[in-house]
Amino acid sequence: MGKVFVPVETVPPDLFTFDTAARAVLRFLHQRIGLDLWMITRTRGEEWIVLQVEDQDSAVAVNSVFHWGDPGSARMIAGFGPRVAPASTVIPASLEIPEGHRMKVGSYVGVPLTYADGSVFGTLCAIDPSPHTEEIVPELPLIELLAAMLSALLNSELKATEAQRRAERAREEADSDALTGLCNRRAWDRLLTLEDARCRRYGHPACVVAIDLDGLKATNDSFGHAAGDRLLRQAAKAIRSAARETDIVARVGGDEFAVLGVECDPAMSHRLVDRLRAALDEAGIAASVGLAAHVPASGLQHAWQQADREMYRAKAAGRS
Repeated sequence: MGKVFVPVETVPPDLFTFDTAARAVLRFLHQRIGLDLWMITRTRGEEWIVLQVEDQDSAVAVNSVFHWGDPGSARMIAGFGPRVAPASTVIPASLEIPEGHRMKVGSYVGVPLTYADGSVFGTLCAIDPSPHTEEIVPELPLIELLAAMLSALLNSELKATEAQRRAERAREEADSDALTGLCNRRAWDRLLTLEDARCRRYGHPACVVAIDLDGLKATNDSFGHAAGDRLLRQAAKAIRSAARETDIVARVGGDEFAVLGVECDPAMSHRLVDRLRAALDEAGIAASVGLAAHVPASGLQHAWQQADREMYRAKAAGRS
């Protein structure tokens, strides 16, 4: 393959982010090397979440989720297998897409994007339904260099994100609920939107937990609103103690609370719910709890709605 000069997309320095750099790299590699589909993915287990895509057929959308057909492919993605496979004899013959479609893999390029500690964040990869010649193999050092540069930019942004989250929490103190000291509904809506953007940008996992106190009305009716206020403060203290420091905890209604599990995968999400239930039980507070995971295609607002529905199902089951 003859080497083709492809000008790198010019991006103003103040707009040069992981997103813009990733798009420029995908466009450059697609024009220089070929292959139908180039992607930046976030890797979680055997799943690929598509963060950026350069697809000549426009068949793959951002936030699509792919599944490798065989578990051994995760080791290849992590860099333990061939990073350039001109023919698919060493990789699975297809990728599974949750909507029921399959993507034929005739040739493959894949280089890990890594965290600062060397663990795998995702991939810079390409897939083509047709086999290619060995001429694409010498391009690997260039692809690895670009992946290393993207990884460095990614890690810089992730570090800045942590500082940004702390600043956001400090700003939200002005929008705290006067009774419990937690975020109020306005702060919750704002922080949920900000975190949803990070989930889309970096493929972070997340979950939403909806909590509704079962006995507030009875407490108010039997013992007065001062007792009800004490119950709300006790519940807020229990919920905050069970959540992690990075999680967002809010009072979103009269007796309704919500927790956003930040960068919380399914296993961590269930542990979070277990801690919440245990803390509320220890405080002697009856509550119904619903959990929903963030789904890339639908976002955190949908997850909150789903968690709310699960909470009401739990409440109805308890009453029956």
